[in-house]
Amino acid sequence: MQGNTHIVGGITASLAFAQFSNDNPLILVGAGVIGALLPDICHRGSKIGRTFPLIAKLVTTVFGHRSFTHSLLFLISMMVLLHMLIPYRAISIGIIIGMASHIILDMCTKKGVKLFFPATVSIRFPLTTKTGSKVEGVVLMLLSMLSIYFSYELIVRFIDAI
Repeated sequence: MQGNTHIVGGITASLAFAQFSNDNPLILVGAGVIGALLPDICHRGSKIGRTFPLIAKLVTTVFGHRSFTHSLLFLISMMVLLHMLIPYRAISIGIIIGMASHIILDMCTKKGVKLFFPATVSIRFPLTTKTGSKVEGVVLMLLSMLSIYFSYELIVRFIDAI
């Protein structure tokens, strides 16, 4: 999936979580966007890879693309690290939700992900699409519509609380 789809996926997942969470939805969404971009630090041409080219080159050289940074091992490691380093729960949760959405979206592509890294088997959903395809455009549109719906629900809940 492309960067824009990952960003909207992170927003949608964070807003969905905010529906039943007491965490600040703005913090969740902001952190969700960061988390949604983070796994692609293994790809030097990605949005985050271009922002941090030296880290991207190192990670790509050591692990390759869609391996460690797209795995449950990375997700759990980040969860532990964020819990130890960041005292504000909404930031940690938002980043993890964004990362999870990224991994799930990349499982919708033909290449899949090395979800159980260091095992080398690629995991993908039975129905896949090509990155940048028209189907990805439809996924982006559906995620955008879900984000609008979840935002509306939060706004209504906020207004009712006033």
